[in-house]
Amino acid sequence: MTGSWHQVLLTANPRAAMPGGDAVRIGILAYEGCFATEVFAVSDFLRIANHVARDSGAATDAFDTTVVAASPEPVTTAGGFTIGARRWHHRFDLLVVPGFELTPDTDLNLLLGDRSREIAFLRAAGRRRIRIASVCVGAFLLGEAGLLDERRCTTSWLFASKLARRYPRSTVCAESLIVTDEQITTTAAFSASLDLATAIVREHLGADVARATARITLVSENRTSQAPYVVESMVETTTGPFAMAVQRWLIDHLAEPYSLTRLADAFHVSTRTVLRRYADETGCSPLDFLQQARIGAVKRLLTDTDVPIGKIPRRVGYQDPSTLRRLFLDRVGMSLGDYRRQFRAR
Repeated sequence: MTGSWHQVLLTANPRAAMPGGDAVRIGILAYEGCFATEVFAVSDFLRIANHVARDSGAATDAFDTTVVAASPEPVTTAGGFTIGARRWHHRFDLLVVPGFELTPDTDLNLLLGDRSREIAFLRAAGRRRIRIASVCVGAFLLGEAGLLDERRCTTSWLFASKLARRYPRSTVCAESLIVTDEQITTTAAFSASLDLATAIVREHLGADVARATARITLVSENRTSQAPYVVESMVETTTGPFAMAVQRWLIDHLAEPYSLTRLADAFHVSTRTVLRRYADETGCSPLDFLQQARIGAVKRLLTDTDVPIGKIPRRVGYQDPSTLRRLFLDRVGMSLGDYRRQFRAR
């Protein structure tokens, strides 16, 4: 460890990793088709955290990380890369489950059927009350093992609705970056593996070591939501023909003040009928959709145009700018100005 690292440590004072000073035993589950990055991002970050902790006074490594699989043979990951792994077992304090390659054309039933050994392994680990954390769509493996039942969870915003439909006994928090419910932790997409690793370091070594490791590796320290990254047009929805027609009408009139009466007149039905039929097909209200569509339009105006922030509210149907500011902050988790500064195309 070079002396320059000391300048980043901010007087870090690592606490004992486990009672008695034993290292935290972490197993990272490798399987055919998993993302190698989500395997190694966690292990490499924890390895660097070990160095940071030692440099600030720890006597031993805090984390003992092992890549495990169904058999001690090379595993072929997404993209055809192979990684070595040890035979799995249940002598871990934490199991990390990476995600896999999932596209709209993927036969999820077939893919998860091929992962029956991994699912059985996770189910057994759950019965032993081993802590388990998934990255991205690794949550589907936990769901198949029954580990999401009656629990809050998350995954990539792109597949959150799919997760919710497949495991209706779970509560999917689509905008959350990391969700922990009892001994089960789930995270958002891909780079959230680093947020997970940071959280692990913070839990076992304290905030100072976690902060120092994050700064050395250029990892964001305080992300809490994936809402700023959502592209509304890519979110999967299941709607009937009436709801789709209502949504098209609302988008066509996006910049106009919302009027349920006017909407009902456009479809020659009562306001009560609009609300009932739309809810039957979507589970929400037309106003919910309109607000989300307006948020998407605001994001595009902030990132792709030079429209002054003060003129954006009227562009998307808000006469009172404070209403949009409050809604955007509530839904996205940051102000209009902060969003433009962070995501503006350059």
